[in-house]
Amino acid sequence: MARNTKERLIGKAPSYKGLKPYGQQKRKNTEVLLFLEEYEAIRLFDYLSLSQTEAAQKMMVSRPTFTRIYQKARNKIAQSLIEGISIQFEGGHFTFSVQWYYCPDCQISYSVLPGNTQNCPFCHSIPITKSNTV
Repeated sequence: MARNTKERLIGKAPSYKGLKPYGQQKRKNTEVLLFLEEYEAIRLFDYLSLSQTEAAQKMMVSRPTFTRIYQKARNKIAQSLIEGISIQFEGGHFTFSVQWYYCPDCQISYSVLPGNTQNCPFCHSIPITKSNTV
């Protein structure tokens, strides 16, 4: 029997939901689902140029686990590039390193509340709720 997957620590989620190829009409059932921990592995290792050991520590996983997450992410990105299909960011086993908030009125998630206010920084409505998803 397989072990339960531990949650990985995500420092920064993408500010958009995915990517689409330019000049390609959308085909049905042609999306690659990139989990948020896979996105985080790409961000830490390729974008921030951390070593695999440093990136694994930031995500609170072992280095071999980080390597597996990173390799899955690279395979999915390669599939998207070669086959010309969309990438969608969602799901996975993760928790955020910062508290996220959600505004039901404008349907935006964000991680910073300006000052001591409890209003949404975009539409200024109340109430906002704490959220574990982006």
